[in-house]
Amino acid sequence: MAKQFRPVDRDQQFLLPVDMRDWLPDEHQVWLVLDVVEQLDLTVLRSRYRLGGVGRQAYDPVMLLALLVYGYCQGVRSSRAIERACHTDVAFRVLCGQDPPDHTRIARFRQAHLDLFEDLFTQVLIVCAKAGFVRLGIVAIDGTKIAANASIDASHERAYYQAKVAAMTGEAAMVDAAEDTRFGLDRRGDEPPEGMSGRGAAGRAERAARLRRCLDEITAADAARDAVIAAEQDTAAQYLADARAGRVRRGQPPRGVTPVQTAEARLDRYIQQYGPGHRYVRKARRALTAAVTDAERNATEPKPPKDRKTCRHGKTCRRSGCLPAPVQRNSTDPDSRIMPTRKGFIQGYNAQLAASEDHFIIAGHLVQDPGDVEQLQPMLASSTTAAETLRTQRRDPDAAHASIGIALADNGYCSDANLTAPGPDRLIATGKTRDLHHTATTNPATGPPPDTAAPHEAMQHRLSTPDGAALYKKRGATIEPINGHLKDCIGLRAFLLRGLHACQAELHLAALTPQHPPPPHPHHQHLNEGTALRAAPSFSNPTPPPKTQQARRAPTIHRVVGFTSASGRCDGGARWTA
Repeated sequence: MAKQFRPVDRDQQFLLPVDMRDWLPDEHQVWLVLDVVEQLDLTVLRSRYRLGGVGRQAYDPVMLLALLVYGYCQGVRSSRAIERACHTDVAFRVLCGQDPPDHTRIARFRQAHLDLFEDLFTQVLIVCAKAGFVRLGIVAIDGTKIAANASIDASHERAYYQAKVAAMTGEAAMVDAAEDTRFGLDRRGDEPPEGMSGRGAAGRAERAARLRRCLDEITAADAARDAVIAAEQDTAAQYLADARAGRVRRGQPPRGVTPVQTAEARLDRYIQQYGPGHRYVRKARRALTAAVTDAERNATEPKPPKDRKTCRHGKTCRRSGCLPAPVQRNSTDPDSRIMPTRKGFIQGYNAQLAASEDHFIIAGHLVQDPGDVEQLQPMLASSTTAAETLRTQRRDPDAAHASIGIALADNGYCSDANLTAPGPDRLIATGKTRDLHHTATTNPATGPPPDTAAPHEAMQHRLSTPDGAALYKKRGATIEPINGHLKDCIGLRAFLLRGLHACQAELHLAALTPQHPPPPHPHHQHLNEGTALRAAPSFSNPTPPPKTQQARRAPTIHRVVGFTSASGRCDGGARWTA
């Protein structure tokens, strides 16, 4: 039983000046962020500020960068949320030096320096490589869909934008005519002063520009689509002419050739070759009747897919009556695209990431293509470039892990072009993971693949060997935690910015952050050391020296594994102490 309650005296003043370095322990992530930022080359960032003039003092750009980096570490990405944290969170107060910037300053800083985040991402990667991390013996590549800052309901087809542009153009013409009649051709009338007029007009002009851009892109895409359809029609006509002439082609008919047309061409050829009463002709007539019946039962004319869905057979569909989906563009973010996911469709981008075996992001690209098959070679090229950049900065540039040993990718990247493209060695899944595992365990292969094997067969043989199966098994454990960390801990399930260039910069900003994963399950404590994304050991002494009033400590970088909240994030909520 307690003797009494501890006193709560909120009126007590500090007897001595407060030292902010005492608010947070040595192992707090804030010191890690500050140490990393101090080692970056920020000459270009500083050169964009002109000092010595008149006006209010500007916020230190290094402080604003550290605020953004630490905010992304904690999943606090909104400029308003960062401003609130600078007033209420001890860690953010230490970062800003108790001089909280306004949220508009934070947002404008991020928007003004989008082109620097890729270079900063590379510099942080070099810092980690100098510390002995970024082991490239195994590199895993994967794509993940990230939502755009736009609603999928704002995606429309050409007719919508034509009507909108026509309405805005017609409205503008009517307003101009009315003002000319009222004020004259050379007078502006009672128009507000220039400094007070523009926000609404500028917003309308920006929206009109976005609508015209969407319309132009749809028009160009429709023209390309019409050209593809015309080429397919020519191919179909040539196929039917060859079929009637007796030049039979093996395989499926090209797209646009219906079963009825194929049956008619076969019947005409049999009549010319065997005569009207031959048994082949009677069989061909029955096949034609069945094809006509099926066509009448299924559909009367080709129809495009509905509700944004594409044909389940994709771009290589050979089914008759299947047309490509109409082109749509989003009026809020014209660069974004409709992306299929496991839970439906989203308006967003396809983020391609490459990770090292010790869970460092070494390359990241944002693309508009919902598929992954065309992205493997660019990602391999970027990963190879990053490996060469890091090699010159390592303590042991000739080590085995300093260069890419093998790249791992799932079956979304499988194609003959990707299997045979130049570059580092790779293992690309040729089917579902469960099927590969079943084949490797029930019917394992041995030795190298046959010399006469096709690229797909050779890769399937390698994945069926015990070594290949064990190596490919590391793919999911290497790249999937990074996807989950970016989305769940960083909060990058949706971008805050709009436009491909801006979202690419935000992806680099999220990837360069000194991150640490949620605390592992008690039964999996041994996984803790292998899942940090941007953590590095001490450059000198792993135990930091005690702080003094003169100097905090020598720059160090160390793993951050403590000070986590119930949600698994580092909340930086240390108490204020006198």
